[in-house]
Amino acid sequence: MIRRSILPRLEQALSQRPVVLLHGARQTGKTTLVRSIAERNPKGRYVTLDDATLYSAAQENPAGFLSGLTATQEPQPANLVRGRSFEPVVIDEVQRVPELFRAIKLSVDRDRRPGRFLMTGSANALLIPKVSESLAGRMDLVNLWPLSQGEIERTQEAFVDIIFSKGLPLRVKAEQDSAGLFERIARGGYPEVFSQEPKWRSSWFESYLTTILQRDIRDLANIEGLAMFPRLLRLLAGRAGSLLNFADVSRGLAMPLTTLKRYFALLEATFLVRTLPPLFTRTGQRLVKSPKIYLTDTGLMTQLLGVDQTRLARDPVLSGPLVENFVVMELIKQATWSSTRVEMFHFRTAVGREVDIVLESPSGDLVGIEVKSGASVKGDDLKGLDALKEVAKSRFHRGIVLYTGQEVVPFAENIHAVPLSALWQWSEG
Repeated sequence: MIRRSILPRLEQALSQRPVVLLHGARQTGKTTLVRSIAERNPKGRYVTLDDATLYSAAQENPAGFLSGLTATQEPQPANLVRGRSFEPVVIDEVQRVPELFRAIKLSVDRDRRPGRFLMTGSANALLIPKVSESLAGRMDLVNLWPLSQGEIERTQEAFVDIIFSKGLPLRVKAEQDSAGLFERIARGGYPEVFSQEPKWRSSWFESYLTTILQRDIRDLANIEGLAMFPRLLRLLAGRAGSLLNFADVSRGLAMPLTTLKRYFALLEATFLVRTLPPLFTRTGQRLVKSPKIYLTDTGLMTQLLGVDQTRLARDPVLSGPLVENFVVMELIKQATWSSTRVEMFHFRTAVGREVDIVLESPSGDLVGIEVKSGASVKGDDLKGLDALKEVAKSRFHRGIVLYTGQEVVPFAENIHAVPLSALWQWSEG
């Protein structure tokens, strides 16, 4: 079993809140992780609503179903149990029966002990009204994304914390060439794909998308026209790293704008796509206010585009957006467990000077990251970082150009070119 870097964060949440929801896309390892927690606790119990019998019981009588699961939990005042080990009832794929959330709310209102319920969901709970309304203030949300490169390499990445520190490490064990990077991109991070030979990936991803369409999206919205979702995903894969323009996408698919926005919301809810909002600043400079669009796994993205690592190696126009998408998602994964809590944005002026990724710390410090798929960095590659520095002024902490070269190279004060493999090579200790 691969150790997930989010585990300490998940255990901390269980020690503090009565309800914890671990949510993320299907096949990211949620079940394996929560079962391991339940099995370590003698009074922990695991059930999955993918089981037809359990699903029916929960749907027909949510309160009675929950009462049976919590029969072994002994209510005690919360101030007497702080710091004790948690004994959670684990409910897998809880979004399949939203009616359970009201029953959980009533149970938690009677007994606020931390660690009572650990749930998983393959849909974003914040986008399900019955969840957000029922458990507001009672539930902690923890995201589980596909495997990060550090998890695959068995290292604890600390890239996010390091780039906000005072200085940067001057050495990185860089990959010898870009072939290794493109293999990582084509493989993606789903645990089952990671363990399979490349020739089986296409069939796995095809089955994966079918499952999401037939299960998760149908659970969220009873809609027709599911055949449009793969077309929409392929179009979005081809526009990854670009500004999201709904009107343009609507024309490309000949789909009504209202329908497109509804479908896009479902893709977000099932963790297949992710947007990066623009950075707003209190200056007179005009900035682009549209978000950028990304897919949450580059393995799925390469399958949708019909390309492999060999094609990526010889087509820089195609590889550039995939490399950027790869970096964005690696940072999003690390942000879920880094000590430095960050928000992520993109930066673009009205005249086209841009920075692919901007991370903001709670203190307001900004780190700008430009992503280049090439092995060299030129002065022109720094124009976006210079624009960000001009706008951010004292908030500008550091600028980094991630590239496929071998060395950490200083270009200016607090601006460096850094090998892309630092994302998973810069680790704790």
